[in-house]
Amino acid sequence: MAIDFDQVIDRAGSHSLKFDGRKAKFGTDDVMPLWVADMDFAAPVAVTEVLTQRASHPVYGYTLYPDSLYSAMRDWFKSHHNWSFDRQSILMCPGVVPSIHAAILALSKPGDGVIVQPPVYPPLFTAVTETQRELILNPLKLEQNRYKIDFEHLEQCAASGAKLLLLCSPHNPTGRVWQQDELEAMLAIARRYQLTIISDEIHADLVYSEQRHIPLATLSDDVPIVTAVAPSKTFNIPGMGLSSLVVNKTSHRRAINKVFDSWHIYATNPFSIAAFEAAYRGGKDWLDELLVYIAETRRQAAEFIDHNLPKIKLVDSEGTYLLWIDCRALAMSDDELQQFFINKAKIGLNPGISFGDAGSGFMRMNIGTRRSMIMQALKNIQQACE
Repeated sequence: MAIDFDQVIDRAGSHSLKFDGRKAKFGTDDVMPLWVADMDFAAPVAVTEVLTQRASHPVYGYTLYPDSLYSAMRDWFKSHHNWSFDRQSILMCPGVVPSIHAAILALSKPGDGVIVQPPVYPPLFTAVTETQRELILNPLKLEQNRYKIDFEHLEQCAASGAKLLLLCSPHNPTGRVWQQDELEAMLAIARRYQLTIISDEIHADLVYSEQRHIPLATLSDDVPIVTAVAPSKTFNIPGMGLSSLVVNKTSHRRAINKVFDSWHIYATNPFSIAAFEAAYRGGKDWLDELLVYIAETRRQAAEFIDHNLPKIKLVDSEGTYLLWIDCRALAMSDDELQQFFINKAKIGLNPGISFGDAGSGFMRMNIGTRRSMIMQALKNIQQACE
């Protein structure tokens, strides 16, 4: 490989949430940090070069979104996902989580029902509860070690008067990449009950070679869809804090823009803009090699768990650099499980219960780091179990 993903990069002391936030998160610095979803790999050279170039200009004033940024984004999704959309459908925003909050505020009223499918990324719950909407849970079903959507129950949720459906695609934390028939079934329910779908597709590019991510918006012209995307997870630049919404309905776009205006969100900093465009323009080769590296790490981790950890099971995943680990056979409470990994295995993971009650007994591991670190973490778990 041309890129050395085994390179040791010391992130401690760089104000890294993942590393410098360990004590606040786990009560100790003495844990291997495999939790918050950013990677320990250097960003693509195309990104670091353009940031260095921009930093050399000594004025860092208010910055416009250039035409070239929109073109870079549209070209990427056309070439990588066969998804075409016009510039007018794009809303730039400072991060996916704030944009989802804005969409919920714009497209529903306090007390309206919003469907969420646990176990799922925790901010999707708080985006509903903190905006005073009613949380309606449509738990995923784990069948034959693979998560599926419970469509019969989803229809009941929609029929109860829900206004919005929050979709996570590809799914965090389970790693599911939803297939076309699943997405079509979801759209059919949305049509019947006039649901608007807010689709978090921030992991769209992090899909293993045997799978293909299908942007939900490519399957429907009539269902209102708000799609959240960003280069942040793909190219390991989440600290840049810039993302996009692609909104297929003009009235919805205007409503969301009105919320952004009320928050005085008009532009971002010049470095975020430069990194956003450079990643989509020059990050392809880096991403291709990253996916090969991550897939091999996943394969080796799965093999180790299968051979050495009989009470732990790795849920089948198809995308993301996150592993969803079934620890229910250890017969521990969620608090005991968390303390077991912190104090015995010396690993900092995300507890499954934080992804909703459906995550009880599970843990999420971030494998976006040197493979040797992941294999050492698994050996630590083996020793702790013994």
